[in-house]
Amino acid sequence: MQANVDQALCIRTTVYPILIAISVGHLLNDAMQAVVPALFPVLESTMKLSYTQIGWIAFVLNMTSSVLQPVVGLFSDRHPSPHFLPLGMAASLLGMIGLAFAPHFFFVLFAVLFIGLGSAVFHPEGSRVVYFAAGEKRGLAQSIYQVGGNTGNALAPLFTALIFVPFGQKGAGWFALVALVGMLVLFWVSKWYAGKLEAARTRKQKGVATMDKAGRRRVIFALVLLVFLVFARSWYYAGISNYYQFYLIKYYGISIREAQLYLFVFMIAGAIGTFFGGPLADRFGRRNLMIASTLGTAPFALMLPYLPLALVLPVVFIAGFVLSSSFATFVVYAQELLPGNVGMASGLIVGLAFGMGALGAVVLGKIADVYTLKTLMTMCSFLPLLGILTFLLPKEGQVN
Repeated sequence: MQANVDQALCIRTTVYPILIAISVGHLLNDAMQAVVPALFPVLESTMKLSYTQIGWIAFVLNMTSSVLQPVVGLFSDRHPSPHFLPLGMAASLLGMIGLAFAPHFFFVLFAVLFIGLGSAVFHPEGSRVVYFAAGEKRGLAQSIYQVGGNTGNALAPLFTALIFVPFGQKGAGWFALVALVGMLVLFWVSKWYAGKLEAARTRKQKGVATMDKAGRRRVIFALVLLVFLVFARSWYYAGISNYYQFYLIKYYGISIREAQLYLFVFMIAGAIGTFFGGPLADRFGRRNLMIASTLGTAPFALMLPYLPLALVLPVVFIAGFVLSSSFATFVVYAQELLPGNVGMASGLIVGLAFGMGALGAVVLGKIADVYTLKTLMTMCSFLPLLGILTFLLPKEGQVN
């Protein structure tokens, strides 16, 4: 009896040291991913790349890192292994070295492939570690984890301004050291993670209550709608993170270095929004926060292409904060739809939805080449309005 009580208390306890460590690992992983868009202005200049080719680099990175995530997640749901965490970071290390010395466009694509593969391996297992360490504070735990990744992404403009503008493409070689640090952190996390897998297998063997056909249909509908909503959100994010810097340079006449400030503010606001979003979802409900976040972004997105430069910084901050406040909540909502397949659920949201959104990087780049950056930004500004579909999601407790 006492053993069962201890196990129950362990499940409910939030393990903050592990959450912080896996968040640091997430930051380092996504910081290496951020190296790729950070290099875009340099590669465009030195390799004479078109916007479409830039879109293809983003496509390869995001498709590899994202579409493989639900596949890896499904595999790890059946065969979980703590070794995946440091192995994923090792793949990113190889990609960083390749990117630093890539002589032409196709070699860049090959190097980016390794970076994406490392990310695809890391994310599902990282989400499972968070699930085990969360206790009853799933929203907060997921926010701690995701804020690491968002912060890593937000560093891209700083990388451009402080590393790649002065040092060029070879500055990417320094990030091999980042990968080594990440491997050390994840080796420590993997030891704790290994100790939890046996208990998880025992709970899984006890089985889960069967679901009737109507319940399965509700889960499938909710998952499809959830993926579509994140897909639309990621198209808007792709438009801002990949092309807004070029829009600022062309239409506002600012330098590459100055443009990074505006992009950094958008991304760091997203990291802050992610951190606060999880506890708000725990308090007010996951669906309510997703509605407020998706629709709340729309007015700021619609006005952004037409603002004077003096107003751009506050508006991109608010847009980034509101848009990303529901990011962790989407993941937790999916995990609760599929409690027996946490890795696959996390992969669907963080992976597949964003991988499909990577297609947007190519499409948006083509729009910018064929039409104008102004047309591109205007079209992107309408995407958050699709958040109205969030009202169709079932409330918590109404699906299973």
